[in-house]
Amino acid sequence: MKKFVAIALAAVMVLSLAACGGQQAAAKEAVAEAAVEAVAEEAYEEGAADVAEAVAEVVEEAAAAGKDEVNIGVLVWKYSDTYGSSVRVAMEKYAEEIGKELGVKVNLEMQDGNDDQATQNNQADVMFASGKDLIIINLCDTSAGQYLADLGQANGVPFFFYNKEPNDSSLVTNNDSIFIGTKPEEAGIMQGEILADLYKADPARVDRNGDGKVTFLEFEGEVNNAEAIARTEYSESTAIEQGVPLERLAENQVANWDTGKAQEMMVAQLAAIGAENIDVIFCNNDDMAIGVIAALNEQGYNLGDGGDRIVVIGVDATDTAIEYINAGKLYGTVKQDGDAMGKCNIYMAINGALGNGWLDGTDYKMADDGFSVRIPYAKITKE
Repeated sequence: MKKFVAIALAAVMVLSLAACGGQQAAAKEAVAEAAVEAVAEEAYEEGAADVAEAVAEVVEEAAAAGKDEVNIGVLVWKYSDTYGSSVRVAMEKYAEEIGKELGVKVNLEMQDGNDDQATQNNQADVMFASGKDLIIINLCDTSAGQYLADLGQANGVPFFFYNKEPNDSSLVTNNDSIFIGTKPEEAGIMQGEILADLYKADPARVDRNGDGKVTFLEFEGEVNNAEAIARTEYSESTAIEQGVPLERLAENQVANWDTGKAQEMMVAQLAAIGAENIDVIFCNNDDMAIGVIAALNEQGYNLGDGGDRIVVIGVDATDTAIEYINAGKLYGTVKQDGDAMGKCNIYMAINGALGNGWLDGTDYKMADDGFSVRIPYAKITKE
């Protein structure tokens, strides 16, 4: 008799939880009813001793199903990054839009790590202990994700990574997590294709002194960053494979994705090499490309006046980069869609906070690696 009372009480508790879900009430009630039926069946099969545990599991699941408000934390590597800012703006926009669509109020709390992993770790200590339903992580240091993953496990808070992929994929796979980002080599391939297409159409525009060699510099975002490494490698290898006779002028310039740092390093390279000896500059992101162009402007290059131009190719398609392309200062870029990434982040965050499958109710597809959702790139040039 007692086990039937327990089942009846569980039914009342679960169904009352389900009733609070607003637009999703019918679906939640169906889930709750099915869960209670499962408890009853288990009671018959396993005996009354296991009913209490089974009821507790059902109540926990139903509580998640009945949520109509979720609290999401976002740890951002640095607010000043232009592309990253577009992702943040998109998350704020879609938190409201998608929340209304799904009948869930989404509360976002964001923290700026200011490109310092120690700062981000301190922020994570507080955020993981604060009762968040899920935390979205944009690592400052892609080799330093273990500490944050351990916090998630210790506090029982689900999390996922975006934009900057952890060097160790087990941080994702061992924690039932995901990564939302891009396919690392795709941006580099498209940069190489942009250059190859220009070289095939107008060799003199690229090989400015006509010596049969295309001299180049590469501005790399970060050491040990998978995205930076792939963009660097594939921009060069793709151009070469498609017939561009590249010749490196100096070692890669690691400017940490930063405009000011890139400008400083480009000034040094111009002093050492001379602008007249440089044909092409690949940059892992547009912020660095803008810094490179600022240094070139000081030498009278890439002013957008139809005068001397060095081919500069970036990644991200920031608003400033598009303005520079239209003005003839930047030759091309590869669009990394911050709006699309922000939207995907919010869909995944709501699902994770509610205990659903990451992709439930969405059109997103898991990549072949089985743990990531990859946002596609697109080539952008004026010519």
